[in-house]
Amino acid sequence: MVTLGCARNEVDSEELAGRLTAGGWDLVDADENADVVLVNTCGFVESAKKDSVDTLLAASDTGAKVVAVGCLAQRYGKELADQLPEANAVLGFDHYPELSDRLDDVLAGKSIASHTPGDRRTLLPITPVQRPKAAEDVIVPGHGWIPRTRLDDGPVAALKIASGCDRRCTFCAIPAFRGSFVSRTPEEILNEAAWLASQGAREVFLVSENSTSYGKDLGDVRLLESLLPKLAAVPGLDRVRVSYLQPAETRPGLVHAIATTPGVADYFDLSFQHSSETVLRRMKRFGSTDSFLDLCTQIRGLAPKAGIRTNFIVGFPGETEADVAELERFLTGARLDAVGVFGYSDEDGTAAADLDGKLDQDTIDERVARISSLVEELTAQRAEDRIGDEVIVLVERLEDDEDDLAGRAAHQAPEVDGECVFTSSDIDIDEIEVGDLVRCRVEAAEGVDLCVRALEILPRQPR
Repeated sequence: MVTLGCARNEVDSEELAGRLTAGGWDLVDADENADVVLVNTCGFVESAKKDSVDTLLAASDTGAKVVAVGCLAQRYGKELADQLPEANAVLGFDHYPELSDRLDDVLAGKSIASHTPGDRRTLLPITPVQRPKAAEDVIVPGHGWIPRTRLDDGPVAALKIASGCDRRCTFCAIPAFRGSFVSRTPEEILNEAAWLASQGAREVFLVSENSTSYGKDLGDVRLLESLLPKLAAVPGLDRVRVSYLQPAETRPGLVHAIATTPGVADYFDLSFQHSSETVLRRMKRFGSTDSFLDLCTQIRGLAPKAGIRTNFIVGFPGETEADVAELERFLTGARLDAVGVFGYSDEDGTAAADLDGKLDQDTIDERVARISSLVEELTAQRAEDRIGDEVIVLVERLEDDEDDLAGRAAHQAPEVDGECVFTSSDIDIDEIEVGDLVRCRVEAAEGVDLCVRALEILPRQPR
């Protein structure tokens, strides 16, 4: 199995692995001779699509049967199958419950009709509160209790709390192929968190397309605020992290819950995308430089050392130099910890593809380079501000032969926000194991990475 894309896809892959294991299939390492290579694709932006196609082609070179699932397969279905005959099957979400049987068919040389794409938003009622019952008849990956097969033994695990999105951002096609917003029940989430803890997870990373909408279809828009303390109390878990927050929906109560609940990382993954009010309106989003700065001030008033990360799209149709200057004003004032900068590109089926005011590629590239340079400088300064602070590091990497010991503090999410590298210690470094929480002091910074001194191994929570 090969997984591409975001943490939500990682959850889906573990669900699929669980289904296949129950169906008699064995998951093998990449260097073993597999009968079938299952590629969980990403279809978010053009570069992700290319990576998915390249991975499918590489898988076909192994001589194994190749099956495409995931977002690219769901989004394009038969079109992908017609253009990529190297894939023996292109399966959508509706195939997931019978995936084991479908792989049996592939191995037997049977032809499987490719997924036919459609707008998944039409599968559920427009009104969120009418969805819970209707969703029982719609296949939503990651919902229901399907015993997962963990694909790594690391101390961090993604945990899906919802799927889909009701927003209509003009640059995004995700709602069309992921569907309308549907929350998982608190009981289901808590049970899976307890299971993940029993499998060795010390941190759960809550994922969805829009975590700030959690609970609105269950009749309680503040449900995440009450769920977080319960998750933090799950035996064996030491850290709960929330991701994918929409700034315009981030209520004061949710900010307070994330910033002050023991066991919840004071970490805010806020999808700003831009700060110019004019650009945001063309994106069909809400907010402004000043309102976003106020939100950052609110967060740091409760948790001065909180981590704030985001992504920006630069070169959106109609963006002017004044809009870029507004984004620079926000970046300079916000003191963000980690930032992704992306140049705008047209996406199939999005409203932005038909907007006027398209910028030439040279202008987009220049603005991406300019904003990226500013981001690199400002995030490095933010990391340097942490020198002298104490942080609690969850150890994730330990390679004895390379003397390589590293992990993440509360303000650093997996893979995207830098890490803490152990460069000195007041304790016996040989006693530190992957999965330990270690109290450390920050002694230096290298970009967004921190160099830390180990002070104390903290006791593990009982399971």
